[in-house]
Amino acid sequence: MAEIELLANLIVAAKKIVVFTGAGISTESGIPDFRSPGGIWDRFDPDDFTYQKFVSSLETRRKQWQLLSLGAVISNIEPNPAHYAIAELYRLGKLDCVITQNIDNLHRKAGVPEDRIFELHGNMQWARCLNCHQRFPMEEILPRIKEGIEVPECPNCHGMLKPDAVFFGEQLPQRTLIEATHRSQNCDLFIVVGSTLVVYPAAYMPVYAREAGAKIAIVNLTPTDLDQYATVVIHSKAGETLQKVMRKVHGKLTQ
Repeated sequence: MAEIELLANLIVAAKKIVVFTGAGISTESGIPDFRSPGGIWDRFDPDDFTYQKFVSSLETRRKQWQLLSLGAVISNIEPNPAHYAIAELYRLGKLDCVITQNIDNLHRKAGVPEDRIFELHGNMQWARCLNCHQRFPMEEILPRIKEGIEVPECPNCHGMLKPDAVFFGEQLPQRTLIEATHRSQNCDLFIVVGSTLVVYPAAYMPVYAREAGAKIAIVNLTPTDLDQYATVVIHSKAGETLQKVMRKVHGKLTQ
Protein backbone atom coordinates (compact mmCIF):
# COMPACT_ATOMS: atom_id res chain seq x y z
CA MET A 1 0.00 0.00 0.00
CA ALA A 2 1.57 3.26 -1.15
CA GLU A 3 0.19 5.26 1.79
CA ILE A 4 1.84 2.92 4.33
CA GLU A 5 5.16 3.35 2.54
CA LEU A 6 4.74 7.13 2.41
CA LEU A 7 3.93 7.43 6.12
CA ALA A 8 6.91 5.24 7.00
CA ASN A 9 9.17 7.49 4.90
CA LEU A 10 7.80 10.59 6.62
CA ILE A 11 8.53 9.06 10.04
CA VAL A 12 12.07 8.06 9.08
CA ALA A 13 12.78 11.59 7.79
CA ALA A 14 11.19 13.36 10.78
CA LYS A 15 13.12 14.56 13.81
CA LYS A 16 10.26 15.77 16.01
CA ILE A 17 6.89 13.99 15.72
CA VAL A 18 3.69 14.95 17.51
CA VAL A 19 0.94 12.32 17.57
CA PHE A 20 -2.61 13.51 18.18
CA THR A 21 -5.12 10.84 19.24
CA GLY A 22 -8.89 10.73 19.56
CA ALA A 23 -11.56 8.20 20.45
CA GLY A 24 -10.93 6.12 17.32
CA ILE A 25 -7.66 4.76 18.70
CA SER A 26 -9.29 3.51 21.90
CA THR A 27 -12.35 1.88 20.36
CA GLU A 28 -9.96 -0.91 19.37
CA SER A 29 -9.33 -1.47 23.09
CA GLY A 30 -13.07 -1.89 23.65
CA ILE A 31 -13.90 1.65 24.75
CA PRO A 32 -17.05 2.89 22.98
CA ASP A 33 -16.88 6.21 21.17
CA PHE A 34 -19.09 8.53 23.26
CA ARG A 35 -20.65 10.13 20.20
CA SER A 36 -21.21 7.08 17.99
CA PRO A 37 -24.38 4.96 17.96
CA GLY A 38 -24.29 2.69 20.98
CA GLY A 39 -21.93 5.03 22.80
CA ILE A 40 -22.31 6.49 26.28
CA TRP A 41 -24.61 9.31 25.13
CA ASP A 42 -27.11 6.79 23.79
CA ARG A 43 -27.45 5.40 27.31
CA PHE A 44 -26.99 8.46 29.52
CA ASP A 45 -28.09 12.07 29.37
CA PRO A 46 -25.17 14.41 28.49
CA ASP A 47 -26.86 17.09 30.59
CA ASP A 48 -25.93 15.06 33.66
CA PHE A 49 -22.27 15.48 32.74
CA THR A 50 -22.04 19.26 32.78
CA TYR A 51 -19.62 20.87 35.18
CA GLN A 52 -22.26 23.31 36.41
CA LYS A 53 -24.72 20.55 37.26
CA PHE A 54 -22.04 18.48 38.97
CA VAL A 55 -21.01 21.25 41.35
CA SER A 56 -24.54 22.50 42.03
CA SER A 57 -26.43 19.23 42.49
CA LEU A 58 -25.75 16.62 45.16
CA GLU A 59 -28.04 14.22 43.30
CA THR A 60 -26.01 14.63 40.10
CA ARG A 61 -22.79 13.91 42.01
CA ARG A 62 -24.38 10.85 43.57
CA LYS A 63 -25.51 9.61 40.15
CA GLN A 64 -22.10 10.13 38.58
CA TRP A 65 -20.15 8.43 41.34
CA GLN A 66 -22.56 5.49 41.22
CA LEU A 67 -22.02 5.28 37.47
CA LEU A 68 -18.26 5.24 37.95
CA SER A 69 -18.45 2.56 40.63
CA LEU A 70 -20.34 0.33 38.20
CA GLY A 71 -17.53 0.65 35.68
CA ALA A 72 -19.63 2.29 32.96
CA VAL A 73 -16.93 4.83 32.09
CA ILE A 74 -13.60 3.37 33.23
CA SER A 75 -12.52 -0.24 33.48
CA ASN A 76 -9.45 -2.44 33.37
CA ILE A 77 -8.77 -1.80 29.72
CA GLU A 78 -5.46 -2.41 27.99
CA PRO A 79 -3.59 -0.65 25.16
CA ASN A 80 -3.93 -2.00 21.64
CA PRO A 81 -1.33 -2.24 18.83
CA ALA A 82 -1.84 1.42 17.88
CA HIS A 83 -0.87 2.59 21.38
CA TYR A 84 2.20 0.34 21.35
CA ALA A 85 3.22 1.59 17.90
CA ILE A 86 3.16 5.18 19.18
CA ALA A 87 5.22 4.16 22.22
CA GLU A 88 7.71 2.60 19.81
CA LEU A 89 8.14 5.99 18.14
CA TYR A 90 9.27 7.29 21.53
CA ARG A 91 11.78 4.46 21.96
CA LEU A 92 13.18 5.23 18.51
CA GLY A 93 13.76 8.85 19.54
CA LYS A 94 11.25 10.17 17.03
CA LEU A 95 8.32 11.16 19.27
CA ASP A 96 8.25 14.60 20.82
CA CYS A 97 4.89 14.05 22.50
CA VAL A 98 1.37 12.67 22.37
CA ILE A 99 -1.53 15.12 22.51
CA THR A 100 -4.72 13.25 23.28
CA GLN A 101 -8.42 13.91 23.60
CA ASN A 102 -8.80 10.59 25.42
CA ILE A 103 -9.21 10.16 29.17
CA ASP A 104 -8.31 6.47 29.39
CA ASN A 105 -4.61 6.49 30.41
CA LEU A 106 -3.72 3.98 27.67
CA HIS A 107 -0.73 5.89 26.29
CA ARG A 108 0.95 5.66 29.70
CA LYS A 109 0.14 1.98 29.94
CA ALA A 110 1.70 1.44 26.53
CA GLY A 111 4.97 3.03 27.62
CA VAL A 112 4.91 6.71 26.67
CA PRO A 113 6.38 8.69 29.62
CA GLU A 114 3.99 10.90 31.54
CA ASP A 115 5.90 14.08 30.68
CA ARG A 116 5.40 13.35 26.97
CA ILE A 117 1.60 13.07 27.20
CA PHE A 118 -0.69 16.10 27.10
CA GLU A 119 -4.26 15.16 28.04
CA LEU A 120 -6.50 17.94 26.78
CA HIS A 121 -9.63 16.41 28.32
CA GLY A 122 -8.15 15.05 31.55
CA ASN A 123 -7.79 11.51 32.84
CA MET A 124 -10.52 9.36 34.40
CA GLN A 125 -8.00 7.34 36.37
CA TRP A 126 -7.83 10.25 38.82
CA ALA A 127 -10.14 12.33 40.99
CA ARG A 128 -9.35 15.94 41.88
CA CYS A 129 -10.44 18.03 44.84
CA LEU A 130 -12.06 21.28 43.69
CA ASN A 131 -10.96 22.94 46.95
CA CYS A 132 -7.31 21.99 47.54
CA HIS A 133 -6.72 20.72 43.96
CA GLN A 134 -4.91 17.55 45.04
CA ARG A 135 -5.32 14.47 42.83
CA PHE A 136 -6.10 10.98 44.08
CA PRO A 137 -6.04 7.67 42.18
CA MET A 138 -9.57 6.66 41.28
CA GLU A 139 -8.82 3.14 42.53
CA GLU A 140 -8.54 4.62 46.04
CA ILE A 141 -11.82 6.54 45.77
CA LEU A 142 -14.22 4.08 44.15
CA PRO A 143 -14.06 1.43 46.91
CA ARG A 144 -15.60 3.98 49.30
CA ILE A 145 -18.78 3.99 47.21
CA LYS A 146 -19.08 0.24 47.53
CA GLU A 147 -18.63 0.72 51.28
CA GLY A 148 -21.70 2.96 51.35
CA ILE A 149 -20.26 6.47 50.91
CA GLU A 150 -22.41 7.66 48.00
CA VAL A 151 -20.57 10.94 47.37
CA PRO A 152 -16.90 10.72 48.42
CA GLU A 153 -15.11 13.78 49.76
CA CYS A 154 -11.48 14.86 49.62
CA PRO A 155 -9.47 12.85 52.19
CA ASN A 156 -7.42 15.96 53.02
CA CYS A 157 -9.83 18.88 53.29
CA HIS A 158 -13.30 17.30 52.84
CA GLY A 159 -13.75 19.39 49.71
CA MET A 160 -15.75 18.31 46.66
CA LEU A 161 -14.13 15.53 44.65
CA LYS A 162 -14.62 15.44 40.88
CA PRO A 163 -13.39 12.93 38.31
CA ASP A 164 -10.34 14.54 36.70
CA ALA A 165 -11.82 14.66 33.22
CA VAL A 166 -13.12 17.78 31.48
CA PHE A 167 -16.90 17.94 31.71
CA PHE A 168 -19.21 19.82 29.34
CA GLY A 169 -19.07 23.51 30.21
CA GLU A 170 -15.66 23.19 31.87
CA GLN A 171 -12.50 24.86 30.58
CA LEU A 172 -9.68 22.74 29.26
CA PRO A 173 -6.58 22.72 31.50
CA GLN A 174 -4.87 25.89 30.33
CA ARG A 175 -1.25 24.93 31.01
CA THR A 176 -1.76 21.69 29.09
CA LEU A 177 -3.45 23.52 26.22
CA ILE A 178 -0.65 26.09 25.99
CA GLU A 179 2.08 23.44 26.01
CA ALA A 180 0.22 21.31 23.45
CA THR A 181 -0.10 24.35 21.19
CA HIS A 182 3.63 25.07 21.52
CA ARG A 183 4.56 21.46 20.70
CA SER A 184 2.23 21.46 17.69
CA GLN A 185 3.87 24.61 16.35
CA ASN A 186 7.38 23.17 16.72
CA CYS A 187 7.16 19.70 15.20
CA ASP A 188 8.09 18.61 11.69
CA LEU A 189 5.51 15.80 11.40
CA PHE A 190 2.04 15.80 12.98
CA ILE A 191 0.20 12.46 12.91
CA VAL A 192 -3.54 12.36 13.64
CA VAL A 193 -4.76 8.95 14.82
CA GLY A 194 -8.42 8.14 15.39
CA SER A 195 -9.90 11.62 15.46
CA THR A 196 -12.53 13.21 13.23
CA LEU A 197 -11.15 16.63 14.23
CA VAL A 198 -14.52 18.13 15.08
CA VAL A 199 -14.03 18.91 18.79
CA TYR A 200 -12.45 22.31 19.44
CA PRO A 201 -10.13 23.71 20.66
CA ALA A 202 -8.35 20.33 20.50
CA ALA A 203 -8.83 20.10 16.73
CA TYR A 204 -6.84 23.31 16.23
CA MET A 205 -3.61 21.42 17.02
CA PRO A 206 -3.01 20.01 13.51
CA VAL A 207 -3.95 23.40 12.06
CA TYR A 208 -1.24 25.05 14.18
CA ALA A 209 1.24 22.41 13.03
CA ARG A 210 0.40 22.87 9.37
CA GLU A 211 0.59 26.67 9.60
CA ALA A 212 4.06 26.31 11.16
CA GLY A 213 5.25 24.18 8.24
CA ALA A 214 4.87 20.61 9.56
CA LYS A 215 3.71 17.78 7.34
CA ILE A 216 0.35 16.26 8.32
CA ALA A 217 -0.56 12.56 8.28
CA ILE A 218 -4.03 11.29 9.14
CA VAL A 219 -5.01 7.74 10.11
CA ASN A 220 -8.76 7.59 10.69
CA LEU A 221 -11.63 5.37 9.58
CA THR A 222 -13.67 8.27 8.19
CA PRO A 223 -12.73 11.49 6.33
CA THR A 224 -11.86 14.69 8.21
CA ASP A 225 -11.97 18.33 7.17
CA LEU A 226 -8.16 18.36 7.21
CA ASP A 227 -7.69 15.48 4.76
CA GLN A 228 -7.22 17.86 1.84
CA TYR A 229 -4.20 19.44 3.55
CA ALA A 230 -2.48 16.21 4.61
CA THR A 231 0.55 14.69 2.89
CA VAL A 232 -0.87 11.23 3.50
CA VAL A 233 -4.36 10.04 4.54
CA ILE A 234 -5.15 6.44 5.48
CA HIS A 235 -8.79 5.54 6.09
CA SER A 236 -8.29 2.34 8.05
CA LYS A 237 -8.12 0.95 11.58
CA ALA A 238 -5.37 2.51 13.65
CA GLY A 239 -3.92 -0.67 15.13
CA GLU A 240 -3.31 -2.66 11.95
CA THR A 241 -2.24 0.46 10.04
CA LEU A 242 0.36 1.63 12.55
CA GLN A 243 1.71 -1.90 12.99
CA LYS A 244 2.36 -2.08 9.25
CA VAL A 245 3.89 1.40 9.26
CA MET A 246 6.26 0.60 12.12
CA ARG A 247 7.42 -2.62 10.46
CA LYS A 248 8.34 -0.52 7.42
CA VAL A 249 10.06 2.06 9.64
CA HIS A 250 12.20 -0.57 11.36
CA GLY A 251 13.14 -2.02 7.99
CA LYS A 252 14.23 1.36 6.69
CA LEU A 253 16.21 2.26 9.83
CA THR A 254 18.16 -1.01 9.72
CA GLN A 255 19.09 -0.78 6.04
